[in-house]
Amino acid sequence: MIATPLVTIGLPVYNAQRTLAEAIASVLGQTYQNWELLILDDGSSDASGRIAGSFQDARIRWISDGQNKGISWRLNQALDLARGEYFCRMDADDLSFPQRLQTQVCALQADASIDLVASSVMTFTSGLEITGVIEVASDHAVICARPWNGFHFPHPSWMGKTSWFRQFRYVSQADGAEDQHLLYRAYARSRFHGISEVLLAYRDDRQSFRKLLSRRLRFWRVFVTEACRQRRYRDVLIVSMRQPAKIAADLLFMFGGVRAARNRLAQPGERQLAAWHALRESIRSRQV
Repeated sequence: MIATPLVTIGLPVYNAQRTLAEAIASVLGQTYQNWELLILDDGSSDASGRIAGSFQDARIRWISDGQNKGISWRLNQALDLARGEYFCRMDADDLSFPQRLQTQVCALQADASIDLVASSVMTFTSGLEITGVIEVASDHAVICARPWNGFHFPHPSWMGKTSWFRQFRYVSQADGAEDQHLLYRAYARSRFHGISEVLLAYRDDRQSFRKLLSRRLRFWRVFVTEACRQRRYRDVLIVSMRQPAKIAADLLFMFGGVRAARNRLAQPGERQLAAWHALRESIRSRQV
């Protein structure tokens, strides 16, 4: 292992044999190389462990206890094991563009007051169809302007100070909305920064309405609980008015194809599409 990695990448895994090899290959293809990758198994019953072990790189660690404890528990486990000054998030079905770590490290080192950065992300399906770009605002005040509407700050693209993550940590009771719960608890005492460049490709296969509904309800419940704890009763009122409208928008989209009431994705530009094709080619070459 690297004696002093600057970046620890926490990658939780549950039965990810279809996508894990590509995710790992995208990390190996980074222009910035001073990292360690902690792959945290959450009780997988497939070949994920064998796939992780096939990568002969001392910076990669497969950590497994055979139990299923959820994403928040695994991310906190990664934080406890992390040796890097910065902690980076990634999921087992996503892909990091080659300049991701370098760009995010530079942003954090350029301004010591920043606790957490995220980037714009490109969304794609398992059929490799590009569906759009989720853009992030750069300024903390803009990112946090409407917390009751959710923070548009894509979780798999996060990198921040390990000390900051350890201060706020994830909460297992919020699984399904663990990122929003953490941001809501932390934003008044933190500084976030968005990077407009697309640094992550996010697999976004169409979910069932039941799954979408479950995530909406989980966000609603944990948000209201935390807002009440902090006595932010105005936030409780607003989120309780908006969530039913969002559920209705999901319903119209899933069963009627109506997108008007949902958040719009930006269209990728030629440069972004070229970067996507280069990323895919790089990953294929590392798997040959």
